[in-house]
Amino acid sequence: MPGFEMFGEEEKQSVMDVVNTGVLFRYGFDAARKETWKAKTFEKEFAKYISSKYCLLVSSGTAALSTALAACGVGCGDEVIVPPFTFVATIEGVISAGAIPVFAEIDDTLCIDPDKLENYITEKTKGILPVHMCGSMARIDRIRQIADKHNIMLMEDACQATGAHLNGKYAGTWGIVGCFSFDSVKTITCGEGGCVVTDDENIYKRADAFHDHGHDHMGNDRGKEGHEFLGVNYRISELNAAVGLAQLAKLNRIIETQRRNHAQIASVINEFPEIRLRTVPDPSGDSCTFINFLMPDENTARKTASALAGAGADGSFYWYDNNWHYIRNWHHIKNMRTAMPAPQMHLDNMRDYTGLNLPQSDDIVSRTISMQIKLSWTQTEIEKRCDTIYNVLKGIFKS
Repeated sequence: MPGFEMFGEEEKQSVMDVVNTGVLFRYGFDAARKETWKAKTFEKEFAKYISSKYCLLVSSGTAALSTALAACGVGCGDEVIVPPFTFVATIEGVISAGAIPVFAEIDDTLCIDPDKLENYITEKTKGILPVHMCGSMARIDRIRQIADKHNIMLMEDACQATGAHLNGKYAGTWGIVGCFSFDSVKTITCGEGGCVVTDDENIYKRADAFHDHGHDHMGNDRGKEGHEFLGVNYRISELNAAVGLAQLAKLNRIIETQRRNHAQIASVINEFPEIRLRTVPDPSGDSCTFINFLMPDENTARKTASALAGAGADGSFYWYDNNWHYIRNWHHIKNMRTAMPAPQMHLDNMRDYTGLNLPQSDDIVSRTISMQIKLSWTQTEIEKRCDTIYNVLKGIFKS
């Protein structure tokens, strides 16, 4: 991780295919583009890869979340259950839809805890939006059972888990809709981009229209297309789609490399019985973008994170202090402030998150350290990193 570590001639050629036509817009200009349709081809190939009926490319993972929520009819006053550990865009999407985020505890998968999930369901719950964090799956089979039991929509944020699966079923395909990100540091990248996947034709059509100003995309003349409802501009360009299409062809190789590198580092961490690797519901389906491990307590986690950084183990994250991935430091969300005056009136009526109490999540995240798994490491570099990690952990636990 990320895909740009395998950026090469394939991406350059795919972009030049677009440049040579002079058509950067994903719709229309059929004759000029000479059968070069990068966005359409990406959508077809990605849907095939994860076994989804429909895929819609958009401009970012954030745009995918907003588009999916709109297509599912999530709106003002609806409650959507979310984890407190995610990239902040998950929460921004819910709030932008006019809905109310309801934060639920996570477990040691680093995702929503299905054992606690029903505690957060009310008569206003419109959806459950689990996030497959750091490349691995939530207990999505259990979460789907609960969603079905209560007749609640299950919507997946798989932005960090492209290519991950549970029992052979891919992240993003367990719910009514799934969202992916292809930004510059994701498993595969478009530079900027994302997508929505679904098996529901009606949701696909609504998403397709919403992301392009309400156009129904019927026929080849945009001036004569219908508009059932208002939309926005979340379109992706052919240039971004071209990069993503070349990257998609490398996805299996990327995941294989991540898994191989992950296994070598895991073998070192497993030498220390005081440390637990995160729980992965299906190890064979882990995309292995990160290796995540839980220390015995917060103090040891802080000491270890500092020691790893001092030893040059770059790409190590202590999420508990992170400004963008854990609610503890989301002061702008806790205080519900936006630059837009009209939405502020809605936010003023939002629930108070300043006193939010999630002791289980705090305990787990405060003890968790994550290490990014890089694709570009040579065997010598991996061995050096493993030695560095071992020496740091030996100093923590065996001094």
